[in-house]
Amino acid sequence: MSLFPNYHRAPVTFISAKNATWVDDHNQTYSDLSSGIGVYNVGANNPEVLTALTDQAANIWHVPNLYQNPLQETVAQKLGGDTYTTYFANSGAEANEAAIKLARLATGKSTIISFSNSFHGRTYAAMAATGQDSIHAGLPMLAGFKYATFNDINSLQALINDDVAAIMLELIQGEGGVIPAEPEFVAALVKLAHDNNILIIVDEVQTGIGRTGKKFAFENYDFEPDIFTSAKGLANGVPVGAMLAKNKLAPALAYGTHGSTFGGNPLSMAAASATLTVLEGLLPELEAKITLFWQKLSEFNTLASVTSVHGLGMMAGITLNIPVNRVVSDLLSEHIIVLSAGNNTLRLLPPLTISTEQLLKSLDQIKYYLS
Repeated sequence: MSLFPNYHRAPVTFISAKNATWVDDHNQTYSDLSSGIGVYNVGANNPEVLTALTDQAANIWHVPNLYQNPLQETVAQKLGGDTYTTYFANSGAEANEAAIKLARLATGKSTIISFSNSFHGRTYAAMAATGQDSIHAGLPMLAGFKYATFNDINSLQALINDDVAAIMLELIQGEGGVIPAEPEFVAALVKLAHDNNILIIVDEVQTGIGRTGKKFAFENYDFEPDIFTSAKGLANGVPVGAMLAKNKLAPALAYGTHGSTFGGNPLSMAAASATLTVLEGLLPELEAKITLFWQKLSEFNTLASVTSVHGLGMMAGITLNIPVNRVVSDLLSEHIIVLSAGNNTLRLLPPLTISTEQLLKSLDQIKYYLS
């Protein structure tokens, strides 16, 4: 055995991809409604990102964080403007680890409140912040984490005390079943946090970089978090993570408190910068596609196999009363790439750049299968 058995891999090998079409080693094409688990937000093999990568690769691939890296400054400005200070990592889990550390350093408090069915990563603190017993199974968890019920402000209120450093949440729980936060819940959460001098951490690893129709999901809820994280779609397939915090919190992550060998390397920064430029031009045109997406998805509510349809932007969950893993496997056999999520949910994360024709055709195929 050459690889650990920690993944269930489908019996297909992909060798190339362009936008929302993937090609296997038998030259068969597939329609991608997964974005590689929310990574190819601006489409696989995006030409602008490819050019940025190849141009950078011709010069220098790696510069440690012992030296200046102007590309980091460029991407940080595109991400957080003048309001936020940025730290670069290699993944969403690492970005969330940095967010947890910063919240504790900045406040001098220990407790992080997150939510049931949340997912923040599989490194140790991120795993402890994840509110799923299945993720914790067989392992001792780090202290200092409590879990409220998502969309239940009374449950959150009951956990508030003087040792709470931060409330950490996804505004749409992706792995937990594509469940959006209710606007009234978020408004009450923000007030509760502000009234009690508690930081708000928003995990934008899956919901960011245009996935909900805005650059970040919190823009849909009309507030600014104290800290937020990004990864997945940030460099459109090149590994990168980012933790952003309000400028006043920046001194808490002082010299020697945190670091990364590869975080923010020139290749990832070139790809991220190009991705964010593409996204800036894409966002104004996205609303019409999102409208069509949800108009088509509304038809799924009439299907006997469908319990509910929910989500936001180009992020949808279809909860089923038939086994979702079988559906994912069968649809792959029909050359449509989809995902599963918690609570027997079919998860759709199509590239934001998918053509309207390909999107609607793929949804019709899924609807036909579920009928």
